[in-house]
Amino acid sequence: MTEYKAPRNKTIVLTPREETALARRAVKFAPQKKIEKLDNRIIWQDTFYALRYLPDNFADLMVVDPPYNLTKNFGKNVFRQTDMATYKKWLDRWLSKTVRILKPNASVYICSDWQSSLVIPEVASKYFVLRNRISWEREKGRAAANNWKNCLEDIWYFTKSDEFTFNLEAVKVQRKVLAPYRDTQGAPKDWQETDGQKMRYTAPSNIWTDITVPFWSMPENTEHPTQKPEKLIAKLILASSNAGDMVFDPFVGSGTTAVVAKKLGRRFLGIERERKYVALALKRLDIADANPAIQGYENGVFKGRNTAD
Repeated sequence: MTEYKAPRNKTIVLTPREETALARRAVKFAPQKKIEKLDNRIIWQDTFYALRYLPDNFADLMVVDPPYNLTKNFGKNVFRQTDMATYKKWLDRWLSKTVRILKPNASVYICSDWQSSLVIPEVASKYFVLRNRISWEREKGRAAANNWKNCLEDIWYFTKSDEFTFNLEAVKVQRKVLAPYRDTQGAPKDWQETDGQKMRYTAPSNIWTDITVPFWSMPENTEHPTQKPEKLIAKLILASSNAGDMVFDPFVGSGTTAVVAKKLGRRFLGIERERKYVALALKRLDIADANPAIQGYENGVFKGRNTAD
C-alpha cells in the first residue's frame, strides 16, 4: 500500500528499489582495494574504519555533525547516551584520526547540543586552534514541563593552524537600516536601497537567529532525525572554503554537507554507515543537479527565517 503524502509535502523519500540502486553507487574501502578517485563520493562504511584509508592532507574544510550524547535511532543503528567521560573518549577516538587528513590551513566546524558543548572544546582543542563558538536558534525545540525549552545548538569553530581561509564578504548579513544617514552630497552612507527597502551589509555575529530547521514542506527535508539545514551549512562552507576546495564530513547522514558543497562549487567527500541515509544523500545530490537553490540564500544574500524560495 502506497503511503499518502499531502500535496505540499516535499519530503524526499525512497522506494525500496531506489534505496538498493542508489546505495550501489557508494564506495567502500577494503584491504588491498585502492579507490582511485575520492572527489565527490559518498563512502558507505563506518567512520572509524574508513578514516584509516583516507590520504594525508586532502581536506580544506571539515564540517561534522556527530551524534550528540543522546539515545537516538539512526535507521537500523542506535547511538546510546552514556556518561560524559565515555562520550569524551568516543569523540577523541575519531577526531584524533582526522588531524592527518586535513591540510595545514584547514578549518573545522563541529556541531553540538548544549550538553555535548561542555566537552567538545576540551577534546578538539588538543588537536586544533579554537576560534569561536556559534550558537543558533533551533526553533523546533521541544517544550519541557519543568525546564526551559531547549532550542539552542552550538557549532564550534577551529582551525588547524594560524593560516586559514575566512571569506567575510561571502557571509555578510543583510539588515534593514533604522537610521539611513546620508553624506553631504545626499548619497546613502553605508547603506543601499534594495527592493524598496533601505539595507546595509554587516559582518555576521556568532549568534544566528535566521535558520529554519527542515520540515515537511521544504524540498530539502528528509526522514533523517537530526538533519541540519542547508542554509546553516552554506554559511560555514562559504566562510571557510573557496570554489574547488575539498569539504569533508565523516558523519554525512542524509548528505546535507555534500549537497551544499556541490551547490556552492566545492568538491566533497562524506562517510555514512546507514544504507538508507547513503541512498538519501545520493538522491539529494542528483536533485541538486537540476535544482542548485539553497532555501534562504538568494543572489549571494542570506535572507531572514522562513522566507520563500
